[in-house]
Amino acid sequence: MSETVKPDHSFFHSLADIAGETVLPFFRRSIVIDNKEQDDFDPVTEADREAERRMREMIAGTFPEDGILGEEFASERLDADGLWILDPIDGTRAFISGLPVWGTLIGYRHKDGTQMGMMSQPFTSERFFGDGHHSFYAGPDGRNPLQSRACANLSDATLFTTTPALFDAQERAAYDKVEGAARLARYGVDCYAYCMIALGMADLVIETALKPVDIAPLIPIIEGAGGIVTNWQGGSAFDGGQVVACGDKQLHEQVLDMLAVKAA
Repeated sequence: MSETVKPDHSFFHSLADIAGETVLPFFRRSIVIDNKEQDDFDPVTEADREAERRMREMIAGTFPEDGILGEEFASERLDADGLWILDPIDGTRAFISGLPVWGTLIGYRHKDGTQMGMMSQPFTSERFFGDGHHSFYAGPDGRNPLQSRACANLSDATLFTTTPALFDAQERAAYDKVEGAARLARYGVDCYAYCMIALGMADLVIETALKPVDIAPLIPIIEGAGGIVTNWQGGSAFDGGQVVACGDKQLHEQVLDMLAVKAA
């Protein structure tokens, strides 16, 4: 049997190009917004659907044996050796509000342990890419390697979360302990928060109720920059749920102790 053909970072750029071409004409425009949840507000737009559809077509034409786990359409071949993880617009609430803190998430994981991920922000022309060993940034100020910063003490840390309102009562009590000890807390920047850890501009992200598509593409970016991403119990964050990401592994250990609550 021949060896499985795997993608390189240039294919990620091709996927990001086609997603950007699709979604940018919808940004800061009057568009139709659908709600995916009956009891909550989980917006989706035609831009989300069309971008994912076009990325799926490109993957199917180049890596037809691979599986796809996407945000907007049914999963395909989840037991394949190679699996793509797609979120065409992570941060749809920001997107429909005109704020440029959303991004296209593209992830890949192979059964042999290979992992790659990209966050592309087409409005600002920024891309963050990692393979778990190395990560780089490409944007208006050039192409540079990514390196998370040292921050062993929570009292020196900058913390991100989408909103504390997403935590249940037990999670909120644990999160509040961490925020109360952190130097600075900021809310609502979705995938950008994780990329700021890789860039060395922030130290910690704490989230809950994530889907795999929300986090899996970001893991190799942070790990490639020297950081760490796990669930609140210190295990794999690939399946989402309760997630904590840190740029400094000493900080990560400290925060895990403070987040010692039952898994959601």
